[in-house]
Amino acid sequence: MTQYSKINYAADGAIARITLNRPEKRNALDDTIVRELKSALGQAGESPDIRLALIEGAGSDFCSGADLSVLERIAQSSILENLEDTASLMELFLQIRNLPKPVVAAVRGRALAGGCGLATACDIILASESAQFGYPEVKIGFIPAMVMAILRRSVSEKRAFELITNGEPITAALAERIGLINQVYPDAVFDEKVTEYTSTLARRSASAIFLSKRLLYQMDGMSFENALKSGMDANTICRMTKDCQQGIAKFLKK
Repeated sequence: MTQYSKINYAADGAIARITLNRPEKRNALDDTIVRELKSALGQAGESPDIRLALIEGAGSDFCSGADLSVLERIAQSSILENLEDTASLMELFLQIRNLPKPVVAAVRGRALAGGCGLATACDIILASESAQFGYPEVKIGFIPAMVMAILRRSVSEKRAFELITNGEPITAALAERIGLINQVYPDAVFDEKVTEYTSTLARRSASAIFLSKRLLYQMDGMSFENALKSGMDANTICRMTKDCQQGIAKFLKK
């Protein structure tokens, strides 16, 4: 089994629990943690027993963004070195998008800058009522560049513009209202609600979820006609899966 130094990986039944484990640094992202996240997601994706990956943070915060050492290196690196560094984060976002299983972020406390980007890259975001989300990069003359591709698909253009240029954190309640996150739960029952939600999702048909996730994201940028044709192809493939055939037979027996 792969050993990790800055994250924890545990198979909890059909759920892979991936925990950012730097609570003393508010789970800040550095090269190691990004590399280990990619490895853990790959491990979850390859395991036939895992149906869902859950990303959470140890301690009181989900993730505060880039580690200070990363910011210091950015300021001193060449354009080619910075390009190589940003490519690693891009690979993580692509991996989440392409993983054949749902990736859920469970956010308590703060999800800021790269931490908010990591949460936004996930398929589902569950938040505690006291959680905060934000892209404060503009305050230091920086931009949340790659995550804009995901943010723009999650909220309206005007909301996206406000989030990336204002730089102030927003509450979980507002994040849910604008469509940035999916669910908000009271702090006192957050863990129980996350377990309930993910357990339910993990019981859904793995083939149906895989086909749905792939089709939904493939439709980005397609014309209406091509999107319908892709849907037609996915519909046909789904009809041939064991899950669908068993599900129809069970339904018809009622």
